[in-house]
Amino acid sequence: MNRKTALAVAVAAALTLGSAVATSAQNIALASNAASDGTRSNPAGFRAMDAAGRAAALARAGREADAVAKSLGLGPDERLVAKDVLVDNSGARHVRYDRTYRGLPVLGGDLVVHRSADDTITSTSWAHPGAISLSGVTPRLSAQDASASAARSAEHVKQARATDRDSSQLVVWAPAHAAPVLAYRSTVTGAGQAGAQSREAVLLDAGSGAVLDQYELEQGVSGTGNGVNVGQVTVETSQDGSGGYTLTDAQHGGTIVYDSNNSPQSNPAQNAQAFSNSTDNWGDGTASNRESAAVDASYGLAKTWDFYKSTFNRSGIRNDGRGAPAYVHVDNQLLNAFYDDSCFCMSFGDGSSQNGNIPLTALDVSGHEMSHGVTAATANLNYSGESGGLNESTSDIMGTMVEFYAGNSTDPGDYYIGEKLNMGNGYLRRMDNPAADGSSLSCYSSRAGQVDVHYSSGIANHFFYLTAEGTGAKTIGGLPHDGAPCNGDSFGGIGKDKAAQIWYRALSTYMTSTTDYAAARTATLQAAADLYGADSQERYIVSKAWAAVSIGTALPDPGNGTPTPTPTPTPTPTGTPAPGGNALANGGFEQGATGWTQSANDITNSTQQQAHGGTWYAWMMGYGSAATETLAQNSVTVPAGSPKLTFWLKVTTQETGTTAYDTLKVKVNGTALATYSNANASAGYVQKTVDLSAYRGQTVNLEFAGQEDASLSTVFLLDDVKIG
Repeated sequence: MNRKTALAVAVAAALTLGSAVATSAQNIALASNAASDGTRSNPAGFRAMDAAGRAAALARAGREADAVAKSLGLGPDERLVAKDVLVDNSGARHVRYDRTYRGLPVLGGDLVVHRSADDTITSTSWAHPGAISLSGVTPRLSAQDASASAARSAEHVKQARATDRDSSQLVVWAPAHAAPVLAYRSTVTGAGQAGAQSREAVLLDAGSGAVLDQYELEQGVSGTGNGVNVGQVTVETSQDGSGGYTLTDAQHGGTIVYDSNNSPQSNPAQNAQAFSNSTDNWGDGTASNRESAAVDASYGLAKTWDFYKSTFNRSGIRNDGRGAPAYVHVDNQLLNAFYDDSCFCMSFGDGSSQNGNIPLTALDVSGHEMSHGVTAATANLNYSGESGGLNESTSDIMGTMVEFYAGNSTDPGDYYIGEKLNMGNGYLRRMDNPAADGSSLSCYSSRAGQVDVHYSSGIANHFFYLTAEGTGAKTIGGLPHDGAPCNGDSFGGIGKDKAAQIWYRALSTYMTSTTDYAAARTATLQAAADLYGADSQERYIVSKAWAAVSIGTALPDPGNGTPTPTPTPTPTPTGTPAPGGNALANGGFEQGATGWTQSANDITNSTQQQAHGGTWYAWMMGYGSAATETLAQNSVTVPAGSPKLTFWLKVTTQETGTTAYDTLKVKVNGTALATYSNANASAGYVQKTVDLSAYRGQTVNLEFAGQEDASLSTVFLLDDVKIG
């Protein structure tokens, strides 16, 4: 069920954090980039590889290099060096090689060998086609002479000179449509686009000294920024042609932060302008200064990039070294942030009056949004059902890891999402206790594929927290954390770093667009086996953590061969005949669905809500959209005398006023005898009574029928139903 429980609209809106925006007219805050068939497009088209997988693929390509060179007709002085491997979803490989000639790097010698899934070479993409042959590799020009000539010849920097950072390297220059030449690649420093320390590369013929090519090298500049959420930090910037600065981060794929100037969510670039400044000092830490939110975004995206690079050897969202543009100050009163794969960009709203107009540029939010892009380029999890919950959880997990990685004292690491955003309850979501927000699921149930993906993400968030930290209360980042399992178990964690390695490998190697929670358990167990061994404590704890969120059972303990006992609740026999008799079977639901027919798996022991008696109850409705449900028991014999139906009902709602928008009807043989609605909202269970005198002695069909309108949810909880 797409349930939204009774929270303030502010929190409900904020929980849409991370929705991917579709390029169509729909509710942007809850939109996705899902296609009509339920899949999400993968613009890169390649399988993702973690650090270990990438290293193995490169090693394989290296072993194949000599045979490939021979098959391509390269000469005896040429060698291929594996640089990158991309694998299509079909299994086809695209192996990029650099080339050397007698040990010298060949500039323009790179090529890509395309192999089908059966490993047959199907084609080759060449930068310089064919074999290379030179008369010799002894230069007439010395390296010192080359550096001096480069300084005199530089066109892109002024007052060029060779500094201790510069050098002249002997290479083979192989242009696409000309004969290869022995050359020097010399670098010089001078005043240019990136400022007074701009650098340029000059290619010189090693025989004649003639200039073959030259180009400016990107050079990042470190400025100082004061963000709303991250405090005073260093941000990477670039100088423009006029001597000013822009928030262009050349160190992280050329990421540029733009002021969207309140462009609409559907087109954040519409009125956008790159931030520029005459000095390299940005923002003042207040939301009223437009640069402050940009500092948050620039810093957050850089830290996210660094986290992925240092932890997983991943270079940017698509692992292609390219930074995605980011837009701050999107739309008006926008309490949302999102990644949009169609524009390969990120957008950040300024918040609204509901959160004191704090921009949604917190560190974990930046990590969350960039991680949506990583998911799109790897498992490409569908943004609906259980897969959608895993998609959202992946961003929460990685956003949290970015916060830990950054080590920012203004925003220390914790397992709260958006705790800097001034939300009414102090956060957007909690990984240690997802259900604390009143909507998210801490434990798996059949509803996981039906609730909003931001709520079902709680299951995997809870799993990750328990895997990393174990059970029990603790303080992390100055905030209290719960760590209560759903099954009463107790165990220690393996640490957040190992947990993150397992999750990323599962995501990038084993998960697919349709992975659900059961398959996610399988994927993480396999990933743990890959990384730490099939009989490792790490894999065992992964299984314990899944069991602790009601998915599967724990594996045997590798220490003694048997799993640590997992406590199970003792059923309370509420459904057995009570004094005075109960014509209904299992009226207290303690035997699960026994005796009942349900349209939507309403009977549950989920800890998301409280039972009236025992541990089981019926949870009806709560979609927040147009929906119907039924819960029925047929062939019930109504006793003689003065029979009545009694049950306990708890109603919680997002609706206001006394108008009945969402209803629960009690029907006997199809006739409605009583109607309850959002107007009957109560703080706890209230006993209801329906007169059945008209049916004494008859065999009837009893039905509870729920109906919800198109907006705002109402939840009806039923328990201890009796006819007597």
